[in-house]
Amino acid sequence: MDDRRQRYEQLAALVWEPLQRYLRRRCPADQAEDVLGDVLLVLWRRLDDAPAGAELPWAYAVARGCLANARRGEQRRLSLVSRLRRERVAEPPAPDDRVGAALARLRPADAEVLRLWAWEGLEARDLATVLDCSAGAAASRLSRARGALREQLRQDDAGAGHKRRREGEGAPR
Repeated sequence: MDDRRQRYEQLAALVWEPLQRYLRRRCPADQAEDVLGDVLLVLWRRLDDAPAGAELPWAYAVARGCLANARRGEQRRLSLVSRLRRERVAEPPAPDDRVGAALARLRPADAEVLRLWAWEGLEARDLATVLDCSAGAAASRLSRARGALREQLRQDDAGAGHKRRREGEGAPR
């Protein structure tokens, strides 16, 4: 590993200034620094591919490819920004203050599970990925959190003098 590191340091010392000039002539200074970082990473990864005696031209070829990648990435970013500006953003529904207050009184873990489920539309298998647990455990956490939220809302209703029917109890005829 020490030999590889030493070869890389020698290569980097050889190509650093010429590549900086090359990139600064072709893109803004801040982008040139980012691209140079990408180039140096590729040079490290492909150090064994460097042709003896032609390291600088090889490094220019790597820099050219990294610069092209950066330009494509910038174009994709600009296209996305343009498309997002044209799209209308849907207004979120007005929040139910009772639900927000009830969520605030839940354990943070329960509130987060409910937000992931309700706001982000994640089902148990997706929740499992986010929570780093099994789908069954995620479903159980979601069920427990929904029950805790229901209980908080019932307590709010009871405190406000509302009489609430439980599911299946005394349905009007």
